Amino acid sequence: MANIPASGSDPESATEPTTPSRVWATMVRGNERFIAGTPKHPRQDVETRAELAHLQTPRAALLGCSDSRLAAEIIFDLGLGDLFVVRNAGQIVSESAVGSLEYAVEVLGVALVVVLAHDSCGAVRAAIDSQLPDAAPLPGHIKTLVDRIVPAIDHVSTERSPDGTLLTVPDAAEVGRAHLRDTVRQLLESSEIITAAVADGRLAVVGANYRLAEGRAVADIAIGEI
Repeated sequence: MANIPASGSDPESATEPTTPSRVWATMVRGNERFIAGTPKHPRQDVETRAELAHLQTPRAALLGCSDSRLAAEIIFDLGLGDLFVVRNAGQIVSESAVGSLEYAVEVLGVALVVVLAHDSCGAVRAAIDSQLPDAAPLPGHIKTLVDRIVPAIDHVSTERSPDGTLLTVPDAAEVGRAHLRDTVRQLLESSEIITAAVADGRLAVVGANYRLAEGRAVADIAIGEI
């Protein structure tokens, strides 16, 4: 899916009701400013901090990878109170992630949920490496997390030996894209609240891939009206 055009005015400066398409358009414009090196750094002042001390009204929620290079507010040139952010390694759909996003949708009334993946993801690489011959066991809870990404590998490569290990190393970018789509699907399957909000037209879900070197977030899949 190509970039969604950045049409319409910014939700924060508009008087009409916020819609998923308007929120995403604002995020795309902020991302373009970040790419160009001309960010506005909006709503990062003392006054905004004081205004938000007792109330938050974010326009979007974001489930993203915990990678240190994936700071959502910076990438989309947003400020305090704009994004309700949930992060874990590999943007995994967990009970805590789903519950947090449901809170953003049902209680805070966000119009958009963005699932943000990225290239050169260490969690995706670990999932691939874990399926290679003679792979070392993963320590602690890392295996539980990485195992959630493994199904995406079989969307890309099904060439396995009798013992289940991979015969060829799949392209990590393709595995990452498959995992992103799996994540969006799992999120909708896991949450009646999110699915109902999409069906009602008050919420959309966008799955996007972030290109580390370029700084661009590219929409790959959209569920709902964008």
